[in-house]
Amino acid sequence: MSNHADNFYKSDLVVIQKVTFKNQYQMTVAGNLFVPKTLDRNRKHAAIVVGHPMGAVNEQSANLYATKMAEQGFVTLSLDLSFWGESEGQPRNAVSPDIYAEDFSAAVDFLDTQPFVDRQRIGVIGICGSGSFVISAAKIDPRMKAIATVSMYDMGAANRNGLRHGLGLDQRKRIIADAAAQRDVEFAGGDKRYTSGTVHQLDEHSTPIEREFYDFYRTPRGEYTPPGSSPALTTHPTLSSNVKFMNFYPFNDIETISPRPLLFITGENAHSREFSEDAYRLAKQPKELFVVPGAGHVDLYDRVDLIPFDKLTAFFRSHLE
Repeated sequence: MSNHADNFYKSDLVVIQKVTFKNQYQMTVAGNLFVPKTLDRNRKHAAIVVGHPMGAVNEQSANLYATKMAEQGFVTLSLDLSFWGESEGQPRNAVSPDIYAEDFSAAVDFLDTQPFVDRQRIGVIGICGSGSFVISAAKIDPRMKAIATVSMYDMGAANRNGLRHGLGLDQRKRIIADAAAQRDVEFAGGDKRYTSGTVHQLDEHSTPIEREFYDFYRTPRGEYTPPGSSPALTTHPTLSSNVKFMNFYPFNDIETISPRPLLFITGENAHSREFSEDAYRLAKQPKELFVVPGAGHVDLYDRVDLIPFDKLTAFFRSHLE
């Protein structure tokens, strides 16, 4: 794999158990519980919920982070967001940022019931789009005691404004009109359409960002198709629902998370760096912006020589232990 990528990393030091639990809307959320083999199950321990990139599943990046943090002694739980992977939700690949945030609270509900987890010491990690979902969740769920994001995308701003505010109002209105027209098609029984996500082919016109995501999602490096899904639909949300991100403002009131600590990790060269910087600027102390030298956005999905697991470990040990 290129540059020490190891998305499907497995550890002999960790026990993995498939689990399911209900969110507040009685939808079944699927996940993986990671427990260090040496863990004393007669005592209570700190735990961390890990969320995958938007359009991905827990096998893509989230399990890697959960495994590595479990090796450091934490109980960890990766999850598939509703409408994706092995979690419930119809139609598949639907966008619902409120329900995505709810899934993180439901994961805390589940961890609260585990006899070896200390419910006063639960943290969260959100990778890419999940970074904005964990912030949204943490604003109204004080049980999340420490919050870290990695290569965060503000999925609201990214869809309203584009990267570096490259999307104009007229373009936004066209996107909204197309989604509304597609609702009419689907209500009348027509086929669903899908949008954005990762391209399936590269050519001489492919952008650097398209190439970056392609290298993860469309190659053996990170390619994974959940049971019952199709490679053609992997990472692609439904066109008619994707506009719900236009009404998603995760950084509004982010200051109310204080005094719980926030850690924003981004790559020096990440095209998404603006979102971590915006969140850091708006948040109150304690907060930290940690920039990984030489790293891009997708680098922090799986390149274990670049991902600052030592920083994450120190952050959660300090604030959960």
